[in-house]
Amino acid sequence: MYKKCTVLLTGLFLATRLALAAPGDPLPGDEAIRQQLAQPSLSCVSPAVVPDAFALEALTAFYRQLDYQRVWAADARLEKLLEQLAQLVDDGLDPANYQLATLRRLASDPASYPQRSACTEVLATHAYLQALRHLTYGQLDQTQAEPLWRSSNSRAPAPPALFPTFAVTHLDDLPAAFAAARPDFEPYLALRRAHAALRQNPPRNWRRVPAGDLLRPGMADERVPLLERRLADEGYLTETARSGPDQQRYTPRLVEAVKRFQARHFLEDDGVVGPSTLAELNVTPAARLEQVRVNLERFRWLAREMEPTLLLVDVAGAQLTLFRDRQARWQTRTQVGRPARPTPLLKSQVTHLTLNPTWTIPPTILREDKLPQIQRNIGFLASQNLKVIDYQGNEVNPHSVDWHNPSGIMLRQDPGPHNPLGQIAIRFPNPFSVYLHDTPSQHLFTRETRTLSSGCVRVERAMQLTDLLLEGASPAERQRFEELLASGKTRNLNLPRPVPILLAYWTAQVDDSGQLTFRPDIYAHDEKVLAALQASR
Repeated sequence: MYKKCTVLLTGLFLATRLALAAPGDPLPGDEAIRQQLAQPSLSCVSPAVVPDAFALEALTAFYRQLDYQRVWAADARLEKLLEQLAQLVDDGLDPANYQLATLRRLASDPASYPQRSACTEVLATHAYLQALRHLTYGQLDQTQAEPLWRSSNSRAPAPPALFPTFAVTHLDDLPAAFAAARPDFEPYLALRRAHAALRQNPPRNWRRVPAGDLLRPGMADERVPLLERRLADEGYLTETARSGPDQQRYTPRLVEAVKRFQARHFLEDDGVVGPSTLAELNVTPAARLEQVRVNLERFRWLAREMEPTLLLVDVAGAQLTLFRDRQARWQTRTQVGRPARPTPLLKSQVTHLTLNPTWTIPPTILREDKLPQIQRNIGFLASQNLKVIDYQGNEVNPHSVDWHNPSGIMLRQDPGPHNPLGQIAIRFPNPFSVYLHDTPSQHLFTRETRTLSSGCVRVERAMQLTDLLLEGASPAERQRFEELLASGKTRNLNLPRPVPILLAYWTAQVDDSGQLTFRPDIYAHDEKVLAALQASR
């Protein structure tokens, strides 16, 4: 999953310098290259390309390492670069951003090497280094496009290097250079292959399925023939034409195809064609490609955040995976925040557990959910085992509170079978007051759509996860955990060692069976990332 940079040995470096020099070029370098690097723009293309300060520094460092020798003197090498730039399309990157058309035109020019300008030379190198950087680090600045809050005790990815060592050592094997730049991260590589397949084999004769009444099994509807053609065209059933009075019947065979479509798009696979299913059916092939493109960018970010041991919460997919030694060791379902109360994206470290937690109701839930019910019937507090406390933790008589204008109070629910946090809360520093926790609402994990919480992450089989987090604890520490849990009292327990946790978001991936799957963009994050990618063009 991680790369080891190739070490540049002195002998290889000298051989590369000699190989790059054109016949008759003096070893001290090409003065025209030096002069071009002193210019703020590359004016051999219209409009002129203006590298930013980082790119200019990278270009200068690159050519300095090569004693300012020309890199693209050999047409064969330039052709290899053009091939690799064209293939960026399946990384979700636009080859036009790397001056592909201009470089193609220059490459087809029969002019000899000395007539090829220093500007053209540096333009090709700028495209090369920029492509490698975007493949490695992402095209966008994640802090601007989709911010990730990070705790002070969490590991941050290394900042971008001016250029990787393999940018020099692999000049005579450019496919290897581009492969080394791509994340060595299977979800990324699988999604890249899926993008290529989707781009090369778009659905034939795609047509929108009109809105209408709920389509339930056994019903007849004039939209059924169109629905059947769509699902057959996209591989959900074998295409067979039906005729006669039965052609508008929503048959069991077609219902099963719809269920497969629903499962692939993270919908309730009940076979009922309603608004949610129609919305996913009517996403155009072009929009699906853009969705994959957005998630390729996210996976470039995600690959750099991965650590040998990591708790990864897939927010849009409502799943949690524990990685050990960079391998997925355990996975479970979760429930995440509703669109109105989204689960935040963050990286932190799990430091301790709260056993038999009390639940102090967050201000938003108190104001929007609980207060209206208390105002209608103050007996609601007793029915939910809720205590009124002040900010110092002292219990307050609920009848002494003005519930139409409450101030200085909180609601707290003691531990017990009805406490929404269950038996355990898994804590990590963050400013959002979110955590992972157990829940008595286990039946909700069977739903395909699990955007049900107020921002925290409810974990199925939370006690199994706790056992895994306590890996490395001594027998005495294990016994203490069991005793504290059995006591029914609220206690905190530190982990033997902190465990990194990442709450991340993506809406397309290839599953374990090799099937490209899509999730509804529950928090409308995709459109923001896509807008930023489009603006970068």
